[in-house]
Amino acid sequence: MSILHTLPALGRSACTLLTTSSLLLLTACSSLDLPFAKRDAAGTLADAPTASGPAPEPRSARLALANVPKDNVPLAVEGARAPNAPSVITRSLSLDALRGGNTAAPAANDEDEAKDAAGPPTDPLRPEATLNLDDREAAKDLWGRVRQGFTLPPLESELVADHERWYASRPDYVQRMTDRANRYLFHVVEEVERRGMPSELALLPFIESAFNPQALSPARASGIWQFMPATGKDFELKQNLFRDDRRDVLASTRAAMDYLQRLYRMFGDWHLALAAYNWGEGNVQRAIARNTKAGLPTDYLSLNMPAETRNYVPKLHAVRNIVANPEGYGLALSPIENHPYFVSVPIQRDMDVALAARLAQLTQADFQALNPSMNKPVILAAGTPQILLPYANASSFMHNLSRHKGTLASWTAWVVPKTMRPSDAAKRLGMSESDLREINRIPPRMLVKAGSTLLVPRSQHREQDVSETVADNAMMSLAPDLPPMRRMTVKARKRDTVASIARRYKVSEAQVAQWNKVRVGATFKRAQAVVVYVPVKAARAVASRDDDDRPKARSRSTSSAKASAKNTRASTKVATTKPAGKAKAKARQVASSRNQGKTKATAPSRQQPRARVVAANSN
Repeated sequence: MSILHTLPALGRSACTLLTTSSLLLLTACSSLDLPFAKRDAAGTLADAPTASGPAPEPRSARLALANVPKDNVPLAVEGARAPNAPSVITRSLSLDALRGGNTAAPAANDEDEAKDAAGPPTDPLRPEATLNLDDREAAKDLWGRVRQGFTLPPLESELVADHERWYASRPDYVQRMTDRANRYLFHVVEEVERRGMPSELALLPFIESAFNPQALSPARASGIWQFMPATGKDFELKQNLFRDDRRDVLASTRAAMDYLQRLYRMFGDWHLALAAYNWGEGNVQRAIARNTKAGLPTDYLSLNMPAETRNYVPKLHAVRNIVANPEGYGLALSPIENHPYFVSVPIQRDMDVALAARLAQLTQADFQALNPSMNKPVILAAGTPQILLPYANASSFMHNLSRHKGTLASWTAWVVPKTMRPSDAAKRLGMSESDLREINRIPPRMLVKAGSTLLVPRSQHREQDVSETVADNAMMSLAPDLPPMRRMTVKARKRDTVASIARRYKVSEAQVAQWNKVRVGATFKRAQAVVVYVPVKAARAVASRDDDDRPKARSRSTSSAKASAKNTRASTKVATTKPAGKAKAKARQVASSRNQGKTKATAPSRQQPRARVVAANSN
């Protein structure tokens, strides 16, 4: 009975103990960082409600974009990525999660530097939006989207068939082109469609550079769109010591579309606009004017053009036809997914290219294939505000960067305060002359002029990032490392040429031609003033020699004149005295011997002194 009375008390104690244990367990669980809890709370990007606007509307043949709060922009990547194909983003994460979930304050300044060195990845074409790649349109083949936008008028030319046969006979070449296009074609198509232009124009890099961003023509045209230096500057493509935006895929594509639209407005015909893109608008305008004056048609096929321009548009039509029906030419195009290959990661601190590639888990070659505009082994945040990385590699980059310890940049820029030899600059910077020459490509026997920018090791005395002024205007100017020169003006001798003057004063023919603004093969007139620059010591020696030579020449001339005059007087005396006496004696001999033949025979020999006098006077 006592046991039965005690059972309710024991039950109440057990219940109290279980309740207390449950509360303690729930409290402990609530403090844990459980990934499934975050996932359930965040949900998928497609299902997550937005705070700043309505749900995004799907677009046919395009990626859906969702407006999300700014603090939810960073994206994480799930799943493995096949070769040449970006991963699919399936959920959104906080910036701390993207950086590896390390929310603890770093213990060193280097960690603070690394934490603030980059911003959240974004779509470089739509930085304000977040991509929803969990969309059926993103999995489609980009080639189908390109075909739907073909609107160029047909071109009836046998040259089109010739180029079709050329490509069809080179499947390996076509494969290499399409493999390179896999990285860039989506962004080119996006830019073309955004402007309402024919999608054939997205294929133009196949003709220009085979989609090789490092392509450089003999005429110095560069990038996938082959911009000349002057044309690139006209369309705000920066070209300096650290970067060349003609090779930047996004910047050069924007400039190419601007240029093509301007040419289309000028000519009102896409074929003529393309001809002008290759040949220059001035040349096309003159060709049209010539045909108009002659009463001839002014369409593309009727103009008189160079062979390269005549084949330019037919080549593009050949590529268009192959893309429209590759099987008909016995070719296969590698599929390209209908979403961006890369994202943009803002760079906020200077960083070595090798380090950025390593943090992104990319080879340096693959990194530079997406960031080909960089000329030096360091990324300057002030001049290169973003880098492009594939999705999965962007996530790895942010994750590894947050844990990086040590300096980010081992190189920096130094503006030369005065003209100096590379050896003196290297000694001042604490590095070897050979390393300074190699990293800055300084040839032998050259001086670095004041105001030039050199790439130098980043030491404790140069911890600050490079300024925007230096990053945007960096240049290097060199001059021959020669002794002090003196300008001289000399008179050309008979038959003197640029080459003979150069040999005489031990300078190059190009220098003589440049100093006198003539051709290298030019000939100078006798006594023409010729400008030469010679070392100061040599100039003094030449001047001294000329000074010594002039009096001696006058002295010799005076002595010769005096000797000539003396000889003349002596000869004249002989001619006026001796021959007269001998003539009388001979006359008597002739008269006595009556031999006129001997007189005639001896007379010439007696007149020889007079002949010598006449010769001396004539000289």
